[in-house]
Amino acid sequence: MNKAESAELILKLYDLRREATMRKARDWMFMFNPTSADDVEKTMMDQEVGAYLRMVLSYWDMAASLVVHGAIDADMFNDTNGEHIGVFAKIEPFLGELRAKWEMPDAFKNLEKVIYDKPGGKEQLEKTRAWMKSIHEQMSAGGTSEASATA
Repeated sequence: MNKAESAELILKLYDLRREATMRKARDWMFMFNPTSADDVEKTMMDQEVGAYLRMVLSYWDMAASLVVHGAIDADMFNDTNGEHIGVFAKIEPFLGELRAKWEMPDAFKNLEKVIYDKPGGKEQLEKTRAWMKSIHEQMSAGGTSEASATA
C-alpha cells in the first residue's frame, strides 16, 4: 500500500459518510449516550434507531479493518479521522459484557485495535469520553432531553 492508495481509500470512506442515511445515523449517534451494555443491546434491537447504531458501529469497524489489514496507512487514517474514537468511546466501557452476551469475542476488534495501537490512543479515548459526557450534561441542563434528541 502506498500513500496515494491510502488517501484514495480515505476519500472513499469520507464519501460514504456523506450518504443521507449515514448522516442521519451519525447525527443520532452523537446524541446516543448509553450507560450500560443493556442500553446498547436494547438500542440495537430498537425498531426506529437500531439501524442507526448498527450502521455507524459496523461502518467504523469496517473502516478500521482496512487499517488493520494494511489497505490504509494507520497514521494517515488517524490524522484524517476522529469520529471513530468518539463512536468507540460510547461502547468501549461495555464491550466485554457485550462480547460475552453475544458470544462474539471479536466484536469491534478492528476499531479497538486501531485506537489502542495509536500512540496515546487510550488516553485520547478517555478524554473523548469525558468531553462527550460534559456536552451531554450541558445539553441536559439546557433543556434538551435525550428523548427529544433521539426522536
